Amino acid sequence: MKMTDRVMRLREQSLNARETITAERAQLITQFYSDVEGQGLPAPVLRARAFEYILRHKAICINEGELIVGERGPAPKATPTYPEICLHSIHDLDILNSREKVSFNVDDEVKHIYMEEIIPFWGGRSNRNRIMESMTTEWLNAYGAGIFTEFQEQRAPGHTVLGYKMFRTGFLDLKKEIADRGVL
Repeated sequence: MKMTDRVMRLREQSLNARETITAERAQLITQFYSDVEGQGLPAPVLRARAFEYILRHKAICINEGELIVGERGPAPKATPTYPEICLHSIHDLDILNSREKVSFNVDDEVKHIYMEEIIPFWGGRSNRNRIMESMTTEWLNAYGAGIFTEFQEQRAPGHTVLGYKMFRTGFLDLKKEIADRGVL
């Protein structure tokens, strides 16, 4: 099947777009939670209202020639962040901007918004903060050693990378294998 001129233009536009980090969603979620703070609403109601707030206020990206529209952010390949799950520091944003393999352009405006609005509000409040505070020293040491990666830093809850061996054998078998090898 031959691509039409319209589809070829849209494909090129998508391929040529630069991956960026947008602060739009982070600002919206911060505005919402700032406004309802102290109202004592149940967590499920808060999440539902936050979702509604985002849907009512986010920019809708409709590119010329599209018949099916919508992007995660306000432009093609503009990636939103989720500070309520994991709050990125300015250092994190710098890494995203400069890493070799999969980078995301983070402009000065996004960094400014993070420094002035996002970080001051979400510091110590993210899901990741609350979870990490409740973990045992042993778990934190395992995390620090790299047994767990990307724990609510780039993914939604439930995405912890352990590897097939970990699921097949479990911690006790791995501890025994390490002890048998005399590594510790």
